[in-house]
Parts: sequence; structure tokens; C-alpha cells
Amino acid sequence: MSSKNQFAALSAPKGVPDYVPPESGTFYHVRETMVQQAHLSGFQHIELPIFEETALFARGVGESTDVVSKEMYTFADRGDRSVTLRPEGTAGVMRAVIQHHLDRGQLPVKLNYAGPFFRYERPQAGRYRQLQQVGVEAIGVDDPALDAEIIALADRTYRALGLTGFRLELTSLGDRNCRPAYREKLQDFLFKLDLDEETKRRAEINPLRVLDDKRPEMQEALADAPLMLDHLDTECREHFETVTGLLDDMGVSYDINPRMVRGLDYYTKTCFEFVHDGLGAQSGIGGGGRYDGLMQQLGGQDLSGIGYGLGVDRAVLAMEAEGITVEDAEKRVDVFGVAMGADAKRRMALIINDLRRAGISADMSFGDRGLKGAMKGANRAGAKVALVLGDQELAAGTIAVKDLVAHEQHDADMEKAVDAVRRLLVD
Repeated sequence: MSSKNQFAALSAPKGVPDYVPPESGTFYHVRETMVQQAHLSGFQHIELPIFEETALFARGVGESTDVVSKEMYTFADRGDRSVTLRPEGTAGVMRAVIQHHLDRGQLPVKLNYAGPFFRYERPQAGRYRQLQQVGVEAIGVDDPALDAEIIALADRTYRALGLTGFRLELTSLGDRNCRPAYREKLQDFLFKLDLDEETKRRAEINPLRVLDDKRPEMQEALADAPLMLDHLDTECREHFETVTGLLDDMGVSYDINPRMVRGLDYYTKTCFEFVHDGLGAQSGIGGGGRYDGLMQQLGGQDLSGIGYGLGVDRAVLAMEAEGITVEDAEKRVDVFGVAMGADAKRRMALIINDLRRAGISADMSFGDRGLKGAMKGANRAGAKVALVLGDQELAAGTIAVKDLVAHEQHDADMEKAVDAVRRLLVD
């Protein structure tokens, strides 16, 4: 084939990472640990659509957010309906709760999700256009003890990964009763500043979003801006004090950050973010908060909820920054079979199949590699045990069992190979 007719090699889209072996072992460990910790706290799995009607995110996430105004992957399907690749998980969970009447049973409804989310951002380390998250949502009850549980769960999850170099930032964003008066005060302050048109529009729609402006000149101008934490009503203040008191009792350390503004409009009352200074400018590794009016806004009951989204990609980078490695992350199987000759290979395939049936991870060499090359394959697979079978062993009805950890070898009855391997792995 001429070079003119050859296809150019393809790459993944910009900002969409691949996780391939052996590094994918760490990614898998992080994601599964996050899910496992959620399940230990009584959260059940929910599988969400990759795309939803665009209106769900416009209404639920908030049109003033960068997520909706700048970052969503939105397109018309063949029926000319506007659909969007999910940029976050909470709105989809809430839609599912309403649609399937999960809020009509025992409350709170505790749900856990994991998977990819999509935002059209400028790709950089730890900030991707396809980002991986594990999230939880507890819906139906406004209880500060639930807020503390959710935050403690996230803290415990990061510690289960071995992370220690993170900190928790915490604040309260008030609610529908005290936020309107604060909103007026904040707008009065903002409209006295020399704002560009985009910032002015944002201040009109959701002035809290302006506080999140990272430009140095804006941060300087906002130095004396009124803060929500100073304008909480009695109920919201008591709610926040109960949350912080419970976190103190649980031994979860935190910093109060009165200027925190999360990237989504639906947050009320408790709001939190986990940051890791080892990641540079993109220091956030996860966060969440309470959302009192979201369900009603999406056509459901007026019930409260709280949840978080933890970044799997960010956690992997945080582990790298702390020099944390996952034991056996590169291991493929516990047992590796090496067969010499056609008859031995046929019999080895049956033994490997029996091991798998017994719940033991196993693989074998393929092709006509020599013993030395096949044993390299065993080492690369991270195997603890190698089984070697040749004409001599076939004739004797035995199989060589190599303990690759202790560097010992013995022969076992071929018919009892599974039992011999199981004993060795247990020991």
C-alpha cells in the first residue's frame, strides 16, 4: 500500500485522558475505593444516562454558571431535540428520583454514582474535558447531622486512599429566607464597582458567582465585599454550628472559608470543598453541599438534599504528588501457566479454566515461547504462582508448582492442581 493511501494514526480527543495498564490499576483502585466507602455508609448504586435533555442542566445547574454558559457539550439529536452530555451528577440523580418516585419511600434516599462527566474546558493537568467522578446524594431530609455524615464520608474516603496532604474548606451559603437580603447588599456593593459587561450580567443573575472571579484585580476590588456568613439568619447559623460541632466531635478538621462559592447555582446552607496544594492552581479534588430548592425547581416535591462529587482524576494526581503507590496495582493474575508443547498447552488450558472457575485469577502463556520467555510473562503479570507443564510432567501425571514469592518449587498431582495452588495462595 502506498503511503498516500495509508490512514494517519488516530489519537484520543484533546482533553480526554486514556488510562492504560499499568497506570490504570491505580485509577481503578481509586474509583473502587470511593465507591466502596459510599456503600459502607448505606448508599446504593444509581446508573445515570450519559446525556439528558439540555433543559435539565439549564434549570438545575443554573444559567449564570460557567458550566451552563460556556462548558456544556450540547447538540441536537435526529429528532431536533436539544440534548447535553452530562456535566455533573446531581441534577440527573434528582431527575431520576422524581421520575421513579424514590422520594415516596423511606427518607433520605441515599444514592451513589460513578462515571465520566463532560465539560468543554481548557485542558490542563487535572482538568479534563472528560472527567471521572464518584458522587453521593442524600435526598429528602434537611438535617445537619446528614451534612456532617456526608463531609466525614468524603474525608474518610480520601484517607482510605492514603492521602493526608489535603484540607477541607467549609462555609454556609444561607437559604431562601436570608439569602435575598444578602443578595441585595452584595449587589449594591458590586454595582458601585467598575464591572465589565459579562461580570455585570453575572452580578444581576447570581451575584455570589462574582465572588468566585479569580482575576487578581477583581479579588482586590472584592476585598471589602459583604459575606454571606455574616448575614445568616438564626436558623441557618444554628444549622451551620451544628454541622461544625459534629465534625469537631468526629475529629474531622476544617477551615472556614467565607468566600467559598461552588461552581453550581443550586447550593444552599452547608457548602464544602477539599483542596490539595500539591496540585498547583487546580487544587480542588472534590466538594459538594446542600441544595434545598433543587427538587422543586425540577418539578418535584419541596425536599432538601446534600451530596458531593469526588474527582477520580484529581485523587490520582494527589496520590502521585504525595508519592503514594497502590500495592499490586500492576498485578494481572495470581497464577500463570507455562506449557511446553502442544499436548501440554491443551491440558494447561483446562487447568487454567478450572482455576478461574474456583475464583482464582489465572492466565497462561500463548504462542510458542520458550521457558525463559514464558517465565518473564509470569513476572510481568505479577503472578505469585507459576505452573509449569511439559512432556515429562504429562507422562508422570504431575505439574510443577513454583512459588514465585518464596522462590520454591514442588511437584503436585495434576488432578489436584487447583487445591495445590489454593493452599499456596492461602499460606
